[in-house]
Amino acid sequence: MCSIIGFAGKSLGREEIMKFFDETISRGPDDTRLLETPSGWLGFHRLAIMGLTDEGMQPFEMDGDILVCNGEIYGFRPIREELSRTYKFVSESDCEILLPLYHIYGTEMFKMLGSEFALIIYDHKSDSLIAARDPIGIRPMFYGYDRGGDIVFASEAKNLEGMVEKIRPFPPGHYYKDGEFVRYIDLTTVDKYSTDDVETACSKIREKLIHSVEERLDADAPLGFLLSGGLDSSLVCAISAKLLGRKIKTFAIGMDEDAIDLKYARTAADHIGADHTEFYMTRDDVIEALPEVIRILGTWDITTIRASMGMYLCCKKIHETTDIRVLMTGEISDELFGYKYTDFAPDDEAFQRESAKRVDELYMYDVLRADRCISTNSMEGRVPFGDTDFVKYVMSLDPAIKRNSYGMGKYLLRHAFEKDHILPDEILWRQKAAFSDAVGHSMVDDLKEYAETVYTDEEFDELSKKYDYRRPFTKESLLYREIFERYYPGQAEMIKDYWMPNKEWEGCDVDDPSARVLSNYGESGK
Repeated sequence: MCSIIGFAGKSLGREEIMKFFDETISRGPDDTRLLETPSGWLGFHRLAIMGLTDEGMQPFEMDGDILVCNGEIYGFRPIREELSRTYKFVSESDCEILLPLYHIYGTEMFKMLGSEFALIIYDHKSDSLIAARDPIGIRPMFYGYDRGGDIVFASEAKNLEGMVEKIRPFPPGHYYKDGEFVRYIDLTTVDKYSTDDVETACSKIREKLIHSVEERLDADAPLGFLLSGGLDSSLVCAISAKLLGRKIKTFAIGMDEDAIDLKYARTAADHIGADHTEFYMTRDDVIEALPEVIRILGTWDITTIRASMGMYLCCKKIHETTDIRVLMTGEISDELFGYKYTDFAPDDEAFQRESAKRVDELYMYDVLRADRCISTNSMEGRVPFGDTDFVKYVMSLDPAIKRNSYGMGKYLLRHAFEKDHILPDEILWRQKAAFSDAVGHSMVDDLKEYAETVYTDEEFDELSKKYDYRRPFTKESLLYREIFERYYPGQAEMIKDYWMPNKEWEGCDVDDPSARVLSNYGESGK
């Protein structure tokens, strides 16, 4: 994980820029470079993952053009080999292929880059900046306008806080050029559904996910795996262990009282023969970490904050006790295959619309959580379920076969790997449990109880009225919003809304985002 920044003007000098840029030095603690362009600045904090030598340090330059990129260009080696016929590479970095590609394809290259990147190019011919972000927004980028009225791009909102009046998320799947944002790819709009039946679909899901995992195992730095004990992370770990043919290092965390997932993570780890580490957290750990978690996330959303507590503390412990630099994770499966609440979808098209909405908004919720929890601890997250080809294919499937008509959510994904026996049945066919609950139901209860001690009923009524945009509706949500405003005053619109089940559906008009409040939660999380 790295951090990038780009200025289209020179209203700020080097020392002033570094004060803002160093807010994200944890993303790239290995080396820093701030380069002045003819009309602005480009900066790079490096976390060395591919091409570990000094030659892999950015910005990269070519014929007057300059580039910084936070990302991994999976499958870059064949492209590099082809380009090497006419271009002499100086490093083993995957990102060094980008300027040669830009010279050949221009902005058409962005749709070739896949799943995890945010980049800024200084184009010397136009004396301007071009920026782009991956289709889902796995890698973060924000923008705003400085006091000179010039656009500024940066990896995180905290780079821009105090520098620009309004911080805006850079839209995923878009590039910026000549003052306009252009959508270069759309993964969620389906003009015509695939005619693949269940068995064909499962075969392709299996093939595409294995390929995605295999590409993400390519790293020059030490690799680890987050293993919650749920289906998604367990599949990523099991596939990886089989592909690598050796022990992988897996990590899990839970509350010291009632860590539901730790036993399942241990079962999965034992089955695949992993070198498994368990961490524990207490109520005091959670409450103490809360302000810092909200600061690093840059959100006030209840679900994102709850789910980040365990992930942040787990990643912190990994960083403090190991040399791991890359973490594989299981995000994005739910948005594609369904949550507990999508069982209540009234029809196939409603399910599809909800899936498209969730994928399009991932960059504000689960993807944001994973990126910040991992990067603030100086590691890089990789997300196999976010592979562009995989997402495009699953979105194209007829929702009639994706919906839960099987008595088990995410049936297609489970059935795809049923014959492989890479996971025990109690994991492969385990009911979905919400991550924030599964680290221990007590954690969410502790946060709610703590919020009750912060505000009286009268204080809640009075303080919540301050907020016209997405007004807090519980003491817990008010607590999160108040902490958010401390670090990002007036920037609440960076997040579109509270992540909640679709209240328009019967059975989903609930006042808490946890799946525990749904009538179909059943045996989940036990």
